[in-house]
Amino acid sequence: MKQRYNFGYFLSEGLHSIFTHGFMSFAAVCMIVCCLLIMGSFSLVAVNAEHMFSDLEQENQFTAFIDESYSQEEARALQSALEAVPNVARAEFMTKEEAQTEFEADYQDNPLFEGLPSTVYRDRFHIYLDDISKLAETEAKVKQVAGVAGTQSAPEIAEGFTVVRNVAGAVAVILVVILLAVSLFIISNTIKLATFNRREEIAIMKMCGATNGFIRWPFVFEGMLLGLTGALVAFFLQWGVYTLVGNAISTSDTISLITILPFQPMALNVLGIFAGVGLVIGAGGSVLAIHKFLQV
Repeated sequence: MKQRYNFGYFLSEGLHSIFTHGFMSFAAVCMIVCCLLIMGSFSLVAVNAEHMFSDLEQENQFTAFIDESYSQEEARALQSALEAVPNVARAEFMTKEEAQTEFEADYQDNPLFEGLPSTVYRDRFHIYLDDISKLAETEAKVKQVAGVAGTQSAPEIAEGFTVVRNVAGAVAVILVVILLAVSLFIISNTIKLATFNRREEIAIMKMCGATNGFIRWPFVFEGMLLGLTGALVAFFLQWGVYTLVGNAISTSDTISLITILPFQPMALNVLGIFAGVGLVIGAGGSVLAIHKFLQV
């Protein structure tokens, strides 16, 4: 005969158990909130760091010098050809006069560069890239564009950005996985304390013929409800903490270079992740906690 489960009964039993063991339920929710806040805060730092790296990469560029035989109008006309090169985000034209003004401003205190005629400068394009890790191959393709006499770049900066970005991403993933494992362990032990006082009740149910599934499901629903409650509390606390830190950074003169993404566009994603992780931690912790007491 096919076994049927009344999930409404399991849900009501799980909800009843939460209020029956109020202190332990409160402790479990607090642990879930703390774990989610730690993981959420670190993840949001990683997201903002990734955004900052992306902005810095977009500002990194190399220079393409135009052949001296080209007039200024002919040089400007090369913009569409340069922007058609794969991985080129945009190309900004600079005349030789603008280049001279910029150079003199940078080296105005150096007498060696005083009085240089404009003929020593060239019209040029500043080439901005979509992916800085492809600097070398993009630069090679730009050199092949007719009218480009040469290029100048800083590949060591591009390599540095790529390495730092890859390392930061790997560290973020590793730490989030470790925090999730630690959270699951802590919650399972917290819920195990709550189920310890009910071990005799579980033993009696087993001796009366109750299946493991029938005994386990109320605990699973209890863990899921605790996980969702903790996720909601953690979400609103995370929102408040993130907003306070963001306002403090934006109004600070010493760390004004750091840009913080607004929380509202990320709110639904954060809520969904918190709810999913809360469900996994709550249900998984309950399953791990009840497993020992089912071995009767």
